[in-house]
Amino acid sequence: MASAIVNVGPILGLDYVALRPAKPLKLNSGRIQIKTTRPQRLFSIRASDGDGSIGKTRLSDAECEAAVVAGNPPQAPPAPPKPAAPAGTPVVSSLPISRRPRRNRRSPSLRAAFQETSLSPANFVYPLFIHEGQDDAPIGAMPGCYRLGWRHGLVEEVAKARDVGVNSIVLFPKVPDALKNPTGDEAYNDNGLVPRTIRLLKDKYPDLVIYTDVALDPYSSDGHDGIVREDGVILNDETVHQLCKQAVSQARAGADVVSPSDMMDGRVGAIRTALDAEGFQHVSIMSYTAKYASSFYGPFREALDSNPRFGDKKTYQMNPANYREAMVEANEDESEGADILLVKPALPYLDIVRLLRDNSPLPIAAYQVSGEYSMIKAGGVLKMIDEEKVMMESLMCLRRAGADVILTYFALQAARTLCGEKR
Repeated sequence: MASAIVNVGPILGLDYVALRPAKPLKLNSGRIQIKTTRPQRLFSIRASDGDGSIGKTRLSDAECEAAVVAGNPPQAPPAPPKPAAPAGTPVVSSLPISRRPRRNRRSPSLRAAFQETSLSPANFVYPLFIHEGQDDAPIGAMPGCYRLGWRHGLVEEVAKARDVGVNSIVLFPKVPDALKNPTGDEAYNDNGLVPRTIRLLKDKYPDLVIYTDVALDPYSSDGHDGIVREDGVILNDETVHQLCKQAVSQARAGADVVSPSDMMDGRVGAIRTALDAEGFQHVSIMSYTAKYASSFYGPFREALDSNPRFGDKKTYQMNPANYREAMVEANEDESEGADILLVKPALPYLDIVRLLRDNSPLPIAAYQVSGEYSMIKAGGVLKMIDEEKVMMESLMCLRRAGADVILTYFALQAARTLCGEKR
């Protein structure tokens, strides 16, 4: 028997598919009646309710269209009334403007549809402080942050981050004072705190993306990013020699991305050459391209006890007043083989983030530093701002300015917010 499948919708709480038969069909059930009219028309199904009454007959598409053509459209709810303005609102003529940008902002759905920038846990790199101890030590100037015991507290924190989609971290060690010296030799100890930690994490989480910091200040008895001459001058090329050994040691342990933050001239090219010579062509370099001599770093230096013993870092970190100089650094780093360009600090330097974004094809990173984090935390504690909203807005602004990835101490908290968790 020739037939066609026709979906006739739910009947008595069930979905039925009926056939358009060439000949009439008979069903044994007395609760469903099927009749056919002309061979080419859709037969109707009438379902008997429990009380024996017959349900409304469904019309074919052709019958529905014919009713509309004949001027008998089905009824629909009326248009909602225009909301009334408050008493006292002046009566004015509409402004003679054709473009009203507010039209695209008038509902949550429209705002979501036209949103130009997105924020995801995948955009975050989580900075984590580690130390040799077994207990986690709170950092007073950074509420919610700790020096994590590398064997236990760190592993637990990484697990929490991975649970909400943050799978990239960067490690910063607090090195015992007894291991520090003027040339920072502990920086390239293959069994030092950072290499041991990398090996532990890679054993536990092989797909975890581990960034490392390449600089001498955590290891230097002078607290500077490079070797200090007796007259206070920071030696450039000698420091770069040490940094190359440090980067290779970290790569040997399993680091995915080494991140020179020292701001020595020529260090990106030298590190690239050293990595390649040791067979680590796959290891990326995230260069601290535009790292400014900023006052926003204070809480970080407390966390690592790495304040310089004398002077400041203005002879190697950039002047906060300078804009064009960032392109000089970016051009050098790009030509020397950097894979990612980083701006530090972040929010006060959105113009620099945008400058690099507009002028380089490389991924751009922004470091929301400890001072930025602590100010938002303090404002939240004092009820001066809504901490969560300001946190999320600050991160979205960095993405809007052009940052592909954001190093932020808010990584776990922000990812939980994005995932809808409240903890």
